Amino acid sequence: MNPRRIVPSLVVGLASAFLLGACGSSAGTGGAAPVTPAASDPAPSTPAAASTPGDGGGSASTAPGVTTAVAAQAVDGIGTVVTDDQGMALYRFDKDQPSPSKWTCSGTCTKTWIPVIVPETVRASGVRQSLLGTVHRNGQTQLTLAGWPLYRYVGDTAAGQVNGQGKDGEWYAVTPSGQRSATTG
Repeated sequence: MNPRRIVPSLVVGLASAFLLGACGSSAGTGGAAPVTPAASDPAPSTPAAASTPGDGGGSASTAPGVTTAVAAQAVDGIGTVVTDDQGMALYRFDKDQPSPSKWTCSGTCTKTWIPVIVPETVRASGVRQSLLGTVHRNGQTQLTLAGWPLYRYVGDTAAGQVNGQGKDGEWYAVTPSGQRSATTG
């Protein structure tokens, strides 16, 4: 055999083996492991930054669960409730805590009760800005009202619906003051 051909072939073969070995060794250990914060460790509620109409902070949300504005809206049978920027009713969960803000709905619960996630600023109409705040949730910021973490109900498919009202005796549309809305007759 010709030594001039053996050396380059040997170098290419060893380099290929080294690269394949390096790729194979990182297959099971590369990337970030999923992290799930415990529901008992949410950060304290912080005030939500205010935004006024016309300052560029009020575009309608496009991502599921994200809102840029809240408003007070009258709903037949239960009074005035808080809605998001799409007119969907917002709810509070009796098992959550308002002071300090603490969410307890996690895992499969969030498939039915979608946490209301907010950007840095939230516009408010008919809701006192001083009552709005946030709590950290899985790397995102969930909106609170009077300390209560807020959610949407998956069963509400159109603005003005309150199909989640009184569900399981623990879920209630929230009033502009953060209280439970009156139950329907």
